Amino acid sequence: MYAIVEINGQQFKAEAEKKLFVHRIEGAEAGKTVEFEKVLLVDADGKVKVGAPTVAGAKVVAEVVSPLVKGEKVLVFHKKRRKGMRKLNGHRQQFTEILVKEVAC
Repeated sequence: MYAIVEINGQQFKAEAEKKLFVHRIEGAEAGKTVEFEKVLLVDADGKVKVGAPTVAGAKVVAEVVSPLVKGEKVLVFHKKRRKGMRKLNGHRQQFTEILVKEVAC
């Protein structure tokens, strides 16, 4: 059984006992449970329910493993040829690691 759930504007495939790295959830603490009710699709043993826009009564329950995980550093380099202009910026995205406990429909 799995579900497609929207978390912070992104869609994830959530299955029981699967870890997900989602964009940082404000106010999340390690060990707390979080419920997501924006479930777009549920597949229960081949029976697919598609929501319009969401599936009524469906939710995904997850536990916060780590509230702040930093992603890989992304370097952005700008250069204009023959002008001597060079600029280097770095960015590390902040994620929250969650463990999906159950998918209920």
